[in-house]
Amino acid sequence: MSSQKIESGHKDVVHDVAMDYYGKRLATASSDTTIKIFGLSSSSGSTSSQQLLATLSGHQGPVWQVAWAHPKFGPILASCSYDGRVIIWKEATQQNEWVQAHVFTDHKASVNSISWAPHELGLCLACGSSDGNISIFTARADGGWDTARIDQAHAVGVTSVSWAPATAPGTLVGSSPLDLVHKLASGGCDNTVKIWKLYNGAWKMDCFPALQKHSDWVRDVAWAPNLGLPKSTIASASQDGSVVIWTAGKEGDQWEGKVLKDFKTPVWRVSWSLTGNILAVANGNNEVSLWKEAVDGQWQQVTTVEP
Repeated sequence: MSSQKIESGHKDVVHDVAMDYYGKRLATASSDTTIKIFGLSSSSGSTSSQQLLATLSGHQGPVWQVAWAHPKFGPILASCSYDGRVIIWKEATQQNEWVQAHVFTDHKASVNSISWAPHELGLCLACGSSDGNISIFTARADGGWDTARIDQAHAVGVTSVSWAPATAPGTLVGSSPLDLVHKLASGGCDNTVKIWKLYNGAWKMDCFPALQKHSDWVRDVAWAPNLGLPKSTIASASQDGSVVIWTAGKEGDQWEGKVLKDFKTPVWRVSWSLTGNILAVANGNNEVSLWKEAVDGQWQQVTTVEP
């Protein structure tokens, strides 16, 4: 795996980096209140180069996260910030010119995390905020947006949100739209992970009690793609230094948590590979490690990515 250094040009800390669906463009989010978009291209041999395509200004505080929508909806990027706003950016007809298609100001405090729903569910964005609420914005055919809310999802603050795959574990691909699953995982400053499900148009908690194995803030949650696997899997990362792997079998089964490792330093981010079998973990020592589940169900470290 060849690594590539990108001089971001940001004037402050970079909090998030997101690659688009095709791996051609990279978006970065920074405390300098801007988002930068880079074009990535492979030149001769294994070397690749990057080029700054656009700088997006619109937030008035640190930008915590950026997320690309699925390409079937066109070039769309979402961002969330300490300023309490969520901005949906669209690439204009002029390539590399981005416009603010929509600004959501529903939250009264920092918006810490955003996550696009699986594309089968439409253009739909979940946002978690320090005001304790989760908002779900769904685009309508007429260009407007519908808003749903989970009030006081984590009363002391929501740090992270992640969508479940749109098909339930064990279902065959191509099943009818009626079988699609609308589920979310969230993490918060109350040290818990919670699961939410859309029932008859209203979001309700889907795990009782909340999932508790962390002794400090949950910094990130990531629901694994299941690709027909027989179980649901969520990874959670915490300020307490641990990563927990949560699994549940069929609908209604209890979630079980297993500590992957105590990293002895806060763990900031967890992220799954597209196939859902490799987990990347980023911790406070600037280390990224990759983990894979062995046949016996134990998790093994595959490699460490050097900074």
